Amino acid sequence: MGHPKFARPKYDTPPHPWKADRIEEEHAISNNHGLKNMTEIWKAKSQLRRHRRQAMKLIGRVDTSEGHFAREKDAMLRSLHNKGLITSDAILDDILALSAEDILNRRLQAQVYYKGLASSMKEARQLVVHGHICLGKQKVTIPSYQVTREDEELICYHPRSPLNNENHTIRQNILGLRESAEYAEDEVDPEFTQEEATKVNEAAADAPKAEDSVPKGGDE
Repeated sequence: MGHPKFARPKYDTPPHPWKADRIEEEHAISNNHGLKNMTEIWKAKSQLRRHRRQAMKLIGRVDTSEGHFAREKDAMLRSLHNKGLITSDAILDDILALSAEDILNRRLQAQVYYKGLASSMKEARQLVVHGHICLGKQKVTIPSYQVTREDEELICYHPRSPLNNENHTIRQNILGLRESAEYAEDEVDPEFTQEEATKVNEAAADAPKAEDSVPKGGDE
């Protein structure tokens, strides 16, 4: 037991500081989620490791249909469902399929971006830190705040935030991105991409090359 005045870290750091595969993976996750540093990834991995360890302990039990282990299993599934990590009909094996990104997706920063309140992950982090986001009537300035299923519908702009104005530059950028995404989705023709594209490629292969149509030897 450590000294109560000096709390131990709640996450584990990588066992080896220089592993190219791990570093590339963490940089990719950091870029996708707009994270400040790798510590946030290590916290997510440590949290995932605890969930997996508990799930494997329950899976290894012979009978979890009744008694203490049945209550522990139900409590764990209910807790992770409330956190938005698994569905209501999930089983213990589904917990082992979770990844660190599933936990990072439950951060307030990510949820602000997924709800369309910001045009990018980094912009979402900036809005949270600067006090433009609140849960219901409570302003939250912590990007790593874990959003539960009950809190999902409460995410909104702060009442005194200038972003409530639809003509704000950020709101207009978000609207433009949304319209461009809808336009790109409407323009996709699945029949063309499968059948017509094959015909176009075959016609291009049978057509004479450009260099064959150029006369050689100059004027005669």
